[in-house]
Amino acid sequence: MMKQREVTTPDNTQWTCVQAYSAVNSDAADKAATLSETDTGGVPVVCTPSGGAQTVRLELEKDWLDNLSDKELAQAIQAAQ
Repeated sequence: MMKQREVTTPDNTQWTCVQAYSAVNSDAADKAATLSETDTGGVPVVCTPSGGAQTVRLELEKDWLDNLSDKELAQAIQAAQ
C-alpha cells in the first residue's frame, strides 16, 4: 500500500502527499527511491490538492511521513506554491 499523508493548508485546501516511487513495492522501487534521494538526503514528495489546483513537488527529510508535523508539511506546501 502506498504511504501517504493528508494535510489541510490555512486556505482550507486539502492536500494528499506521497513520496515519489512509493507506489511500487519492489527491489527496483527501493533502488529508485534510494537513487532519488538528493544530495542533502531528502526525498521527492508530490502533493496533490483537492479541487485540481497545481500539484506541488517538495523535497523533504526521509522520515517526513512519521516525523514532520502537519503544520510543517502545510508550510512546505505553501512555500513551494
